[in-house]
Amino acid sequence: MAAPLEILTAPLPAETDPGDIDAYLAGGGYGAVRKALKSMSQAELIEEINASGIKGRGGAGFSTGMKWNLCADRFPRYLCANADESEPGSFKDRLLLESKPHQIIEGMIITSYALGINLGYIYIRGEFFQIIDQMEAALADARKHGFLGADILDTGYDLELYVHPGAGAYICGEETGLIESLEGNRPYPRLKPPYFPAAIGLWGQPTIVNNVETMAQITTIVDMGAEAYKAIGSEEDTTGPRLFGLCGHVNKPGIYEYDSEVTLRELIYDAAGGIRDGNRLKGVIPGGISAPILTPEEIDTPMGFGALGKLGSMGGTGGIIVMDETTSMVDALLNASSFAAHESCGQCTPCREGVPWMNDILRRIRNGQGREEDLDLLLDVCKQIHGHTVCVFGQAPGVWPVRTILVKYWPEFRACIERKELVVPPLEESYLRPDQYEHIPPVPGNFRLKTEEADAAG
Repeated sequence: MAAPLEILTAPLPAETDPGDIDAYLAGGGYGAVRKALKSMSQAELIEEINASGIKGRGGAGFSTGMKWNLCADRFPRYLCANADESEPGSFKDRLLLESKPHQIIEGMIITSYALGINLGYIYIRGEFFQIIDQMEAALADARKHGFLGADILDTGYDLELYVHPGAGAYICGEETGLIESLEGNRPYPRLKPPYFPAAIGLWGQPTIVNNVETMAQITTIVDMGAEAYKAIGSEEDTTGPRLFGLCGHVNKPGIYEYDSEVTLRELIYDAAGGIRDGNRLKGVIPGGISAPILTPEEIDTPMGFGALGKLGSMGGTGGIIVMDETTSMVDALLNASSFAAHESCGQCTPCREGVPWMNDILRRIRNGQGREEDLDLLLDVCKQIHGHTVCVFGQAPGVWPVRTILVKYWPEFRACIERKELVVPPLEESYLRPDQYEHIPPVPGNFRLKTEEADAAG
């Protein structure tokens, strides 16, 4: 069993207010800011982040150092910390916002200094009412102690950070949708290229958008040094600690901190205490609802971004949704599809029309009115959406859950159509084995059946 970590989740002293800056300072808080601003150049800081190998923790797993290096050589530049945690099954950012607000702020100060940024925003999900107030108070305390404002720590460096509440739209978690919202517009994602935020972002200027866990990890990297950081996890895959939020049919749901070499099996059966009521595992989504599902035969994989990618899934947000043998995969997919249909921003026709259409088909199957051709039709609609939208929403969470759950649990969907009712077959009869379907890389969720009966579905 991999050893649990307490780096990002280090417990606070009893009865300590997480927002209390004096308690944070007493524990060494803002030491990383002092180190960065007082003893490191901007170039040295950027090199430290590059050397750490950190990948962004917001979902895509893109290299943070590479994103910083892509920042266009124009000023002013801006920083946006993405705290719009709206991915179903994900709740690790909320934990950090509630328990480590100053560590996030500290990471934002370091990032801003490294990139010559003087203005930044924390874009927080609109439903996080209490967190918004807590973060406002933490920023005010940081200003009072000289960590924000003019001439920070007598270095001549100026920085202001502000909280910007969202309005509860999932699409604002997409970086260009977030930027549109910050500008006061409808959050329609922008076309990339040319609108990569590091080149053309907020108000047309270079903008870095990083997840709040990434910001907290920046503080950790500067504190411990890049060499110590990349010794955690796998230097070839994913370095540093990761937060995993386990929910669903486990005995001990919650946030767990491990390195990326921990396996999904260890997280489910050791960390989270196994499946509820002694039931058997039926399926697990490893990184928020957008991450393609894994079957019981696929859970011995390490939880690094690369290892999960080889299975056609992804690390995503680290939100792990566990489903036991009593779960109806038709119901589960209908639930995921209903969310996607509701949250589509409506900018692109394939997503606006196709995702609700798939939802209608799934509802028909769930209500016992499925038709023989519906499964092939679902896969065909997936093809028409995939790659034909401005942002990745059409694929994830639009297409990938539908295509992956449908392909892997094909027998269960067939049984519902044939018997004209919702059916939960015995576990052994509900899903295909890995040799009966295949992933077509490099795109996650791009699966196809290998069974003879489904040749037409491709």
